[in-house]
Amino acid sequence: MLVGVTLLVFVLQHLIASGASLARALQGPRATRGSIHVFVVEYGLDRPLPIQYLHFLWALLHGNLGYSYKLNQSVDAVLARDLPNDILLVGVSLALGIAIAIPLGIIQAVRRGGWFDHLTTAGAFVLYSMPTFWLGLLLIEIFAIDLGWLPGEATQSGGFSQIVGNPTALVLPISTLTLISAAYCSRYMRAAAIETLAEDYIRTARAKGLPERLVIRRHLIRNSTKSIVTLVGLSFPAVLTWGLAVEFVFNYPGVGLAFYNAASAGDYPLELGVIVVIGLATVVGSLVADIGYAILDPRVRYR
Repeated sequence: MLVGVTLLVFVLQHLIASGASLARALQGPRATRGSIHVFVVEYGLDRPLPIQYLHFLWALLHGNLGYSYKLNQSVDAVLARDLPNDILLVGVSLALGIAIAIPLGIIQAVRRGGWFDHLTTAGAFVLYSMPTFWLGLLLIEIFAIDLGWLPGEATQSGGFSQIVGNPTALVLPISTLTLISAAYCSRYMRAAAIETLAEDYIRTARAKGLPERLVIRRHLIRNSTKSIVTLVGLSFPAVLTWGLAVEFVFNYPGVGLAFYNAASAGDYPLELGVIVVIGLATVVGSLVADIGYAILDPRVRYR
């Protein structure tokens, strides 16, 4: 999977620009033949594409994701600088979203068809269908501009300690992703809980006279959270992708914003490096989801 991702992205990016055309685009109208030739030779762009791709894979196997044309530093250094910021932003948002989604989905399923279920379902659909950047702009308009309670922009320093040191600047971007993730996860939790309530062991527990709170706690919650475990595993690449629009809106210094700037400037090594890390996170997340699913459900066994 990772090899396929790298090959596809490598070919597509070189179809956009490569060799002298790439050097000319990066250096601008003042580029000379000499400077273009030096750039092409220095980065190995004069070699055939299969050789360039094999050279990239060899460097990747040694932990080298390439060198950014625009930032004049290695892609590894960019990721090491910005990735903790993304983990903070998306990790906290996802944790808060799940903490809201699990009890919300359970209550919706238990009180299915009631006013609370209809109201929260409508709210979840509105939030889930709303573009992330639009929700972020609405929160900025209300809480930063109209009320003036919170800053509408994240801390501009790229340092993790400076970002953590100004928590008020994190409230709006984290709230934006929390609302989206809570709406997304609550739909799965509600559906899983409704399906679990129809199982025979739930009816048997109720028939034995087990109090409803114990039925919910011992049987319903554990057997319904398997879908959430799958979502958490598949959310590993979200650390690098979910925050892109939010980072752009709030000018948050993370990998998503770095990727956007790289795409705008044609910084292909940084783009390719970020996509490789996203592919790796997808593979690892799928593995973690499978393992977590087996732990929660003893009936699942992998051979």
